[in-house]
Amino acid sequence: MNSIIEVKGLAKKYKNGFQFGKVDLSIKSGRIVGILGENGAGKTTLLKCILNILHRDSGTVNILGKSLEEFDSEIKENIGLVMDDVFLPEILNPKEIDSIMGNLYQNWDSSEYYNYLNRFNIPLDKKIMTLSTGMLKKFQIAAALSHHPKILILDEPTNGLDPIVKNEVLDIFTDFIKEKGNTILLSSNITSELEKISDDIIILDKGNIVLEGEKDKIIDSYGIVTLNSKAFDKVDKKDYLSYVVDDEGYHLLIANKSNFKKKYKNSKIKDIDLEELMILMVKGVK
Repeated sequence: MNSIIEVKGLAKKYKNGFQFGKVDLSIKSGRIVGILGENGAGKTTLLKCILNILHRDSGTVNILGKSLEEFDSEIKENIGLVMDDVFLPEILNPKEIDSIMGNLYQNWDSSEYYNYLNRFNIPLDKKIMTLSTGMLKKFQIAAALSHHPKILILDEPTNGLDPIVKNEVLDIFTDFIKEKGNTILLSSNITSELEKISDDIIILDKGNIVLEGEKDKIIDSYGIVTLNSKAFDKVDKKDYLSYVVDDEGYHLLIANKSNFKKKYKNSKIKDIDLEELMILMVKGVK
């Protein structure tokens, strides 16, 4: 598979001291890549730097084989966005937005757009600025999909959606990826969503990538071992990545369940989900 987005040495420093990077990242064509991390970890910063919405201090970004300095009509045409910033005149209504988008995108599909608006029950004559959080997200998703992009870049796209619509949107994203060459880069705090649809995951902590890889391989390999203090003291530190402590004991994050089981034959290793993995990667004692 070819890389559709290549990031090398990307760094961004804020005046408040928060520093992002340096980050290397390769997003493969035809994948759904989920970005996890607690609030303030740098998820939105990463997406905005990739899109050149935020100025990066160093590093390079290539999209569809072109650098951001060559950000041209082909790149613009092939990226659909859903972010906190709407990037459209909010005093207009969805019907008026249709004519604007038709001028912005060669592949704008009015029929597709209105199908999505109808499917999401979005009023045509209501100003964008007056839409609720959930309605606004649905409008953004409709607009992002209706110029037939190859890449969707989504920042918390299901925020504010009820469970029924949320599942419908996730199904739409899954259908989108079935078309050859389409790719999704998606940030979310809702680990169950990313567990459901992601092919690859990235976990961010304080502006750094602490884990990345194929979701299924990570879930199959990683695990949790819970031990009392006496048993914990007998485990070599290099045999676990991190741990947290509570009333039940020490919960160790294991990167290779098979190897750990061979060395500590009586250990009981619990399978892990993305929420537990993120907590132990971010909050665990290293």
